[in-house]
Amino acid sequence: MFLPQEIIRKKRDGIALSQAEIEFFVRGLTDLSISESQISAFAMAVFFQGMSMAERVFLTTAMRDSGQVLQWQDAGLNGPVLDKHSTGGVGDVVSLMLGPIIAACGGYVPMISGRGLGHTGGTLDKMSAIPNYQALPSDQKFREVVQEVGVAIIGQTGSLAPADKRFYATRDVTATVESIPLITASILSKKLAAGLDGLVLDVKAGNGAIMPTVSAAQELANSLVQVSQGAGLATSALITDMNQVLSHSAGNAVEVREAIRYLTGDLRAPQLHQVTVALAAEMLLLGGLAQTTVAAEKKVETVLANGAAAEKFAQMVSALGGPHDMLENYQTHLPLAAVSAPVYATPEQRAAGNIVSHIDTRQVGMAVVALGGGRRRSEDELDYSVGLDEVIGLGTELDEQTPLARIYAADQNSWEEAAETVREAFTFADKVKQLPPAVYERIGDS
Repeated sequence: MFLPQEIIRKKRDGIALSQAEIEFFVRGLTDLSISESQISAFAMAVFFQGMSMAERVFLTTAMRDSGQVLQWQDAGLNGPVLDKHSTGGVGDVVSLMLGPIIAACGGYVPMISGRGLGHTGGTLDKMSAIPNYQALPSDQKFREVVQEVGVAIIGQTGSLAPADKRFYATRDVTATVESIPLITASILSKKLAAGLDGLVLDVKAGNGAIMPTVSAAQELANSLVQVSQGAGLATSALITDMNQVLSHSAGNAVEVREAIRYLTGDLRAPQLHQVTVALAAEMLLLGGLAQTTVAAEKKVETVLANGAAAEKFAQMVSALGGPHDMLENYQTHLPLAAVSAPVYATPEQRAAGNIVSHIDTRQVGMAVVALGGGRRRSEDELDYSVGLDEVIGLGTELDEQTPLARIYAADQNSWEEAAETVREAFTFADKVKQLPPAVYERIGDS
């Protein structure tokens, strides 16, 4: 029998916890025998003292086992069960294309996504912009859609890793969110509960990411990969850039529109395309659906070119209650806010030069939040119709006719406020240093 305060004391003093002690504490998270004050104290002790890789594995697997762990062995699937997780960014719409791409290549993707946090958009919020889409289906419906279509993008159900939900809620109000061991356990407990054969992690680095530098992203990526592999799941990570908006858009309905345009070949932002193809190829390699990176990339390009990936997206939307004509009539199903106009750089800004040299990506994300497309408080209702489109990237050469972005707002005052925020996010120069790569490096077994 353990005492919570003694476990907290050990971690406070920097002493490694045993598997049994960590499992006891996680059980207390689930059955409510551990109090909120004890959760707060434990989180703060971990924040300052850290955890060994062994402790991180113990915490992650205990949180995984706090609820249902999905099993796919009896589902009659003829391909691997794969998923991807992004640490979050602005205009990061990759999941909406990636799931259908992998399904079209023969994989199965039970993608359990989250809501937006702070300035970063959430995949769950984007899918919720689709009329009548069941983002929280029954477990049986979720399994059926994965089996029949190959991909289902949904929100976290209460049955998966419930310990994480309680732990995260406390961390969110006690300034302990940024702890790498706790981030690792939070992300992976949910992914491990999905019963995967392979997982690819997209760890963002830059001013629009939770990890502002490549070195910080490397630390998180290494933790995630080592812990996931330690828990028995084949895993790799790509460190990708978040020093600019990844796509041309930022918001909810506007990003779903861009995802559909990407899948149908109508619009593919270069940075977005590079990251999407790289992550998809990595997933195919992990799942044994391709033997080389070149072969994997060729499969991805093939299902994009022949429309198979777009068709998988349409089938998923329809199977989960959304419109049956999503590809053909997405503009009707995804209306944008009534006040729409481009925002331009000021003459004072352009006096420094006409090339975009820096973008405060976090500030661009906060402009979407201010419009009502993100949450200031967890209980806030979203306006799916607001957001930004036609957002320019680093290295773009401006003339007087080129806007920084187009803003969709509910009213003129909101538009004006967002326009000011967007303008302040852009810096100009006569020339720019070398632009950051879309993908910095891969972390995982070679």
